[in-house]
Amino acid sequence: MQARVVHFEVPYDDQDRATTFYREVFGWEIQAIPEMDYHFALTGPTDDNGPTEPGFIDGGMMKREGAVSGPVLTLAVEDIDAALAQIEGAGGATVTGRQQVGEMGFAAYFTDPEGNLLGLWQTAR
Repeated sequence: MQARVVHFEVPYDDQDRATTFYREVFGWEIQAIPEMDYHFALTGPTDDNGPTEPGFIDGGMMKREGAVSGPVLTLAVEDIDAALAQIEGAGGATVTGRQQVGEMGFAAYFTDPEGNLLGLWQTAR
């Protein structure tokens, strides 16, 4: 299975403090998605399909809770369920199984054998 890093997530305790910090220090555009209690973090030129220049990815920000206590890298896979089975077979563990994210696709969280939390993304077809 191949998987590329396509997204990141940064959890926060104080939404205003965190979004202000990333806007002011790094020039990120932060877009609130209230119905998902989530914020997109646009780190460079982006259109409706994502980054328009090679070399960067966009991410998201959300309230720190549950398993997401630190930054998370998200990997794109063809099939989340198959990826989770392979991850578990190699010593990793599912933290949160496949969940639908609007009409965009599906997400899941897992830990690697070292205990690092990472995310999976499967684009809806």
